[in-house]
Amino acid sequence: MTVHTEASGAVLVVTIDRPERRNAIDASAAREIERAWDRLDSDSDLRAGILTGAGGMFSAGADLKAAAAGMPAARTQRRGYFGMIGLPPLKPVLAAVEGDALGGGFELLLACDLVVASQTARFALPECRRGVLAAGGGAVKLPVRLPVNIAMEMLLTGAPQTAERLHMLGLVNTLCPPGGALGAALEMARAIASNAPLSVGAARRIVRHVAAAGEAAGWAMQEAEWDALRASADYREGIAAFVEKRTPHWSGS
Repeated sequence: MTVHTEASGAVLVVTIDRPERRNAIDASAAREIERAWDRLDSDSDLRAGILTGAGGMFSAGADLKAAAAGMPAARTQRRGYFGMIGLPPLKPVLAAVEGDALGGGFELLLACDLVVASQTARFALPECRRGVLAAGGGAVKLPVRLPVNIAMEMLLTGAPQTAERLHMLGLVNTLCPPGGALGAALEMARAIASNAPLSVGAARRIVRHVAAAGEAAGWAMQEAEWDALRASADYREGIAAFVEKRTPHWSGS
């Protein structure tokens, strides 16, 4: 098992445990994440979830080495990318972030409702540096969660952002000392779990509906752009350069 679950009262803590791969997600981990959220949805004693990573790292996103080796994509039939992004749980989920949330790891965070982060956490969407696309929600969701110019900066430069900056911009709800993200997330999740579940569910659905109304066109456009990108020489070059640990040579074709 590379994803562990533990109930802490009414809160289900889901931990990605692949520190040797920087908690990158492969097809097997995606299936385990899906099963964890199925448990959260089906257990009436659970009121909220927390997603975190083991070993002081949130997640580096998709396991590109597995992808380069021809392994199945890190997605499931029902819940989509990383077993979550296409169909998040029905109950509130918090991200507890230590270390880095990169690429698909950052997109996992965007699929959560609230974000608690260590002061030393870093966030990035480096896909443009690898010839790929932030197709797990980064390009679609980020302009909803951040000012458009900041979202554009993250997507086009791939440069890491500090937790402090994203806290000031409203993406990170709570900052805490290093090592304290899970504890702070549990405190917030327990506060949510103590409230009336029907009220919590109604408020969450309304907020998500309003956000999704602005995302629908973006998801449709992304499919066409992503199909074209996957057929390009630069896409193949970016993956190869990452695996071979060298600088990519872009041809623009």
